[in-house]
Amino acid sequence: MNHPPNHEHIDDQMIKMEVNLDDISGEWLGYVMDLLFESGANDVFYTSIFMKKNRPGVLLQLLCSQQMIPEMKKILFAETTTLGIRYYPLTVHRLERSFSKVHLLWGAVTVKKGVYGGQLMQQAPEFEDCRKIAVENNIPLKQVYEEVWKCLGEEKEN
Repeated sequence: MNHPPNHEHIDDQMIKMEVNLDDISGEWLGYVMDLLFESGANDVFYTSIFMKKNRPGVLLQLLCSQQMIPEMKKILFAETTTLGIRYYPLTVHRLERSFSKVHLLWGAVTVKKGVYGGQLMQQAPEFEDCRKIAVENNIPLKQVYEEVWKCLGEEKEN
């Protein structure tokens, strides 16, 4: 999968694709999400909706680059029950990204940082690193997060 560059930039070649589904199982939806990500979707998400005749359904939305449209359409038509796909051009402003490590008693956690105009705007521990530490050390996940945030706070003070 091609990831966008880590520097701050405007990507005006993105597409949002969506389909309404009212006759597909949750297991299939998980499978479809995995396929879309593996095939180059930048993001995939579901929203509960009500369709005609007040039927509950799911709105599947995905973001991808324009060149990925044929592959995304192929998956959506082959793997879901949809009879039509809507898609729209979309512009995305991406923050500059950087990664650092926070070293805890139990191991290192990667922290993703988002920078806008040279200023740190966002930072978040990588879930999989935190999860692995929690499982391996039999401690609550929230305790791992608390320790990461504490370390990040200390970095900010220094």
